[in-house]
Amino acid sequence: MTYKVFVDGQEGTTGLQINEYLAKRADVTLLKIDSDKRKDLAERKRLINESDVTFLCLPDDAAMESVALVDNPNTCIIDASTAHRVNPAWTFGLPELAKDQRAKIRVSKRIANPGCHASAFILALKPLVAAGLLPVDTQIAANSITGYSGGGKKMIADYEAASASPTQLKAPRSYALGLAHKHLPEMCAYTGLTAAPIFQPIVGPFYKGLAVTAYLHPKQFTRPASPAEVQKILADYYAGEAFIRVAPLGLEANTDGGFFDVEACNDSNRVDLFVFGNDERMLLVARLDNLGKGASGAAVQAMNVHLGVEESLGLV
Repeated sequence: MTYKVFVDGQEGTTGLQINEYLAKRADVTLLKIDSDKRKDLAERKRLINESDVTFLCLPDDAAMESVALVDNPNTCIIDASTAHRVNPAWTFGLPELAKDQRAKIRVSKRIANPGCHASAFILALKPLVAAGLLPVDTQIAANSITGYSGGGKKMIADYEAASASPTQLKAPRSYALGLAHKHLPEMCAYTGLTAAPIFQPIVGPFYKGLAVTAYLHPKQFTRPASPAEVQKILADYYAGEAFIRVAPLGLEANTDGGFFDVEACNDSNRVDLFVFGNDERMLLVARLDNLGKGASGAAVQAMNVHLGVEESLGLV
């Protein structure tokens, strides 16, 4: 069977990557909009309603506008914006979230694609909350370092323009220092935490790759737990998941001479989870490609689940 797919916002970073994933697939016919009609509501409406699946790779307001154009009940919308991520009428497009999440994605026509930082944070913390090791009212402190492609076209252009400079944009840059990052609502909603994390992201002078680090103290736990026990909770929760690898304990095996490689999941749809530290203090690290599992790869994976085709199709 061949599926018709439209990417609304095909010129953006996420849209371009989705098109790249799908262009080689024999089971997909890509519906393209002419460049001069990208803002033509009538043409966008026609393509959306002609499609089996439409990806929205747009700012929030434009994504909501596109949703309002849908009148074909068989069209599935996968929204990569933040507009619908905690809307209970939409299904969160993270298949590994829970045992019943794939079934929800399969029957839903409204799927909200997770944010990149949120995906890493949720996948790292959800198992510990589900196991009862972390109380739901725990306030987690976490940071994330990410490549500049996560900032979209303007940030990419800024970094590429500065590439010839010996100093400009060469150091990591902290941002969202008001501690109200747009991913916080989904971080709470899908980990089960009731307290928003103290979350501080950092953009680095590299194109892509992302690692979220959460800081854990055993006093936060409901019962004594060693790093090995925390690692086992993660490994048991994600047993059998093709796109999630829970690393065995070991500083030497998981670093390069003690230095952590943020880019090691690039060009994959994989998430790597690590537990570092000791019985007195721990780090929980989730690594992914912010353009892969953090954006476009996650969207295509959700589409595959929804259509009932092989989940890894086009992603490996």
